[in-house]
Amino acid sequence: MRSNIRIVLVGDGGVGKSTLVTALIKETFIVQAVVPEVTIPPEVTPENVTTHIVDTSSKSEDQDTLETELRKANVVCIVYAVDNRDSFQQIHEHWLPFLRRQGINLPVILVGNKVDMRDEDPGHGTVLEDEVVPIMNEYREIEICVECSAKALLNVSELFYFAQKAVLHPTRPLYDSREHVMKPKCTEALSRIFRLCDVDGDGILNDAELNEFQRMCFKTPLQQRELEGVKEIVKASSPDGVTEGGLNLLGFLYLHMLFVQRGRVETTWMVLRRFGYGDDLSLREDYLCPEYDVPPDCCVELSPSGYAFLTEVFKRYDTDGDSAFCPEELESIFSLSPGIPWKHNKFPESTVTNTAGYVTLEGWLAQWSMSTLLDHKLTLAYLAYFGYPGDNRDGICIVPRHGGTGGSLRRRRKGKQQRNTFLCYVVGASGSGKSSLIRAFAKKPFTSEYTPTVRSTTTVNSVDVKGSEKYLVMQEFGPYDTSVLQSRRQLENCDLLVMVYDSNDPCSFSYLSNLRNNYSLDSLPVMFVATKSDLDYVEQRSEQPPDVYCRDLKLNAPLYVSTKDGQMASVFQRMAAIIRNPQSATPALLLSRPHAWSVTRILGVSALAGVGLVSTFVAYQAIRYWWTNIFNTRSSSSSHSMPRRKEL
Repeated sequence: MRSNIRIVLVGDGGVGKSTLVTALIKETFIVQAVVPEVTIPPEVTPENVTTHIVDTSSKSEDQDTLETELRKANVVCIVYAVDNRDSFQQIHEHWLPFLRRQGINLPVILVGNKVDMRDEDPGHGTVLEDEVVPIMNEYREIEICVECSAKALLNVSELFYFAQKAVLHPTRPLYDSREHVMKPKCTEALSRIFRLCDVDGDGILNDAELNEFQRMCFKTPLQQRELEGVKEIVKASSPDGVTEGGLNLLGFLYLHMLFVQRGRVETTWMVLRRFGYGDDLSLREDYLCPEYDVPPDCCVELSPSGYAFLTEVFKRYDTDGDSAFCPEELESIFSLSPGIPWKHNKFPESTVTNTAGYVTLEGWLAQWSMSTLLDHKLTLAYLAYFGYPGDNRDGICIVPRHGGTGGSLRRRRKGKQQRNTFLCYVVGASGSGKSSLIRAFAKKPFTSEYTPTVRSTTTVNSVDVKGSEKYLVMQEFGPYDTSVLQSRRQLENCDLLVMVYDSNDPCSFSYLSNLRNNYSLDSLPVMFVATKSDLDYVEQRSEQPPDVYCRDLKLNAPLYVSTKDGQMASVFQRMAAIIRNPQSATPALLLSRPHAWSVTRILGVSALAGVGLVSTFVAYQAIRYWWTNIFNTRSSSSSHSMPRRKEL
């Protein structure tokens, strides 16, 4: 809400513009010429805003000054004298058309001054009162008509209070004064608020829900007799708006129309602003996406309260209780917002669904975990759309991206991750099986239909890691979409690079080796996956066979899988294991380690070898001595029974 207001008074000469200003400031009646601009500090105004009051002259020589002040105004007060019919005629003959010609679309207050003259002569102004309503109907910019007296100090402060209200709590966006109905955008906003407050989704605000609504908007609950009084007021004029259970949508809307018609428009605005609406009756940007600074070495995840809230939302809108969102239920929940934000990503194909293709609670939470990691502002906005209680920033939290501090390699060297959601980039040549792999990850059935990957697609699911559930986000890129590999920032976001090739296509692996030659990828944990293992193996036409290539990088050999036969070799669990221990698959770290056969180890082995040779020689001499002695002894005692040596 704005912190200052500029009120400009216009009207014919002699109607009392200046005396109204002095009567407000000095609380006395002084007739004088145009007064200088007056500034009223916020602490002495009912709305707690700084208020600037500008008096103007209607003389032709002051026309430029008048136009300048009008362009800076927030509200215009057109003053006429109730005892001067000509000044009243000037309202619709000159002043209102003049404002429109200037392109000024501001709230207007009609001010009938010198009402004390009517008290002295009751004949004054009788016709004027009858003519005010038609003018207000013709010119929708007119907020209200106030009659006052600077001389009698009557309704002077009220005049400027209404001027403040016309700016801070305008009636025009809410109410059609010609048709005497709430405007469509206001009805739409209040209907959304009603749905957010209808916690049990039965279409009725019961006493508990009404009290929670009252507490949220006005910081104080209602007593039972006050609740009954509200329902009686609605029932008196709109019987269909109240049921035995409480207030329905019709009654809720009628209650707010009463507020506007009875001059309590600020009450409705307090409700609208509590739920994030601005003066144009759209949700404010600062409400949807408040400031949230994320350090460069950190990422954003859902907080425990965020998971709890989204779980509650799922259960509230799962009207048939089957633990899955059918299309109608999805439409219902997203009708609180601009719509489903993931249609470009083939949702709900991007997450876990049941056999009917309906999004399960697991898939719902996984999808929001993915969104928060990739675009936390989107999650902030939708937490607000869904009615997150309190500050929607409490629904997310900041976590270190790779653990520890310092550069990316150093952070990866730290090892264990404390996060819940991780990002994998999936790259490979055309037809290598990337899409089938991530479809299998989301538990989608295999399809032989081939559709080239034109734009990146993202899939999410949960993986069990050491008894703890983590979310793995797999983002697939087409063969011509290498911009992600050129961006240092995007590479920093990656927790695992999954390089996929077709084991049945002899040219598929060379695409991956060329990628590694063209881009700096050694700082990323990497895993090679060979798809279509159900088909005949063919030798890859690359400088090195895949297994040798991986061995030179000190990586595990490629993992062979078949999405068609469901032979997945626990590939996703192995991905999660690498993410949990990234230094085990990061070439830059593995290649920087000392060679296994260091000088110390060589000396040690040599020493052991020397000891082994000596031991072998001693053993040989002992056996030779033993054999010789035994043989000689037996020869001397029974030479006839022993075969000759040549026979042996």
